[in-house]
Amino acid sequence: MAHAIGFIEVFGMTTALVAADAGCKAANVTIEALDKNKPGNADSLPVPLLICVKFRGSVVDVEMAIEAAKRAANTVSGFVIAHIIPNCALDTEKLTKLNCFE
Repeated sequence: MAHAIGFIEVFGMTTALVAADAGCKAANVTIEALDKNKPGNADSLPVPLLICVKFRGSVVDVEMAIEAAKRAANTVSGFVIAHIIPNCALDTEKLTKLNCFE
């Protein structure tokens, strides 16, 4: 079975943790990584730090996790974008590890 990777970018660490928790409770997924990003226009954002939560699992589970994460993020400070890659290429897999919190 191919594994999917789902990404959701949210405003701030608190929102990221709430979204990650909701996604993991909604579906059989694991958290691949959390990435941080302070964009150039940070002062105009609701929270000046963007966090990308990466989920891994089956396509259906990742879809369910992303939907739950979106709903949860919207109860805190919102999300920027979400996307799912159904079957990652090997080179793309390597990129999911870049810029992670360690």
